Amino acid sequence: MIENPELPKRDRLAAFFATFELTARVVPCDASGGANLVVLGEDGVADRIVFRACGEGAAGSGRPVLAAAVIAFGGVTNPLMSALPESLEVPLAEVPLLGALVEVFVAEASTNRCGRQVALDRLCEVIVLLLLRQAIDRGATGRGLLAGLSHGALHRALVAMHDDPARRWRVEDLAEVAGLSRSRFMDEFRETVGTTPAAYLTGWRLTLAQRELQRGGRVKSVARRVGFGSAAAFSRAYSRAFGRPPVSAREAEAPRSVRA
Repeated sequence: MIENPELPKRDRLAAFFATFELTARVVPCDASGGANLVVLGEDGVADRIVFRACGEGAAGSGRPVLAAAVIAFGGVTNPLMSALPESLEVPLAEVPLLGALVEVFVAEASTNRCGRQVALDRLCEVIVLLLLRQAIDRGATGRGLLAGLSHGALHRALVAMHDDPARRWRVEDLAEVAGLSRSRFMDEFRETVGTTPAAYLTGWRLTLAQRELQRGGRVKSVARRVGFGSAAAFSRAYSRAFGRPPVSAREAEAPRSVRA
């Protein structure tokens, strides 16, 4: 097939926000050691934001903390969070829109007006979204999901799998979505993401299944919705990935992420 690098971009973040709930809890600046998102600045003026996706301790270098929050976005069960660098630091001058939102966030966090928590929740959601955009735009130095989402062609195939996991995707279909030949698609996917398209798709399906089971879904219906041919095949794949059968997902307190 003719490779087409001019195919339109797809929304690389929508599936993660649809699958994982984002919650925010503002903490006092003097207790920011337990926060994973902090705003730093001098003389009350914010100049950078630091985010640790899967941990706490985002405060940096003893600089003044103007606002701090504990952000939960699926933790290690969210493959996007696991793919981010250990610490993501963004100078606000580089992203004017982010700087404007952070200014409002700092103002809301320092007051106790009506609707404060609602405002902070919404602001944190957009701030995290913009940080994720920035991480994707920066790309990645190693293999993994972030590198794939940053790739000009492969991100289209990844988003297609995210958005329609139950489809019986063939390599040829995904290569066409990416605008690459079959052989080049397979080579670049392995080199960039670090696994095969089939293994990645299975991991994503199991991630979605785990979320649905934890919300009360039945094994048979969940297996069908995420793209497994039978409940038996789903149960075998789930047990291999998580070390326990899918029926135990409702009782699991700290589920592990899928590693393709």
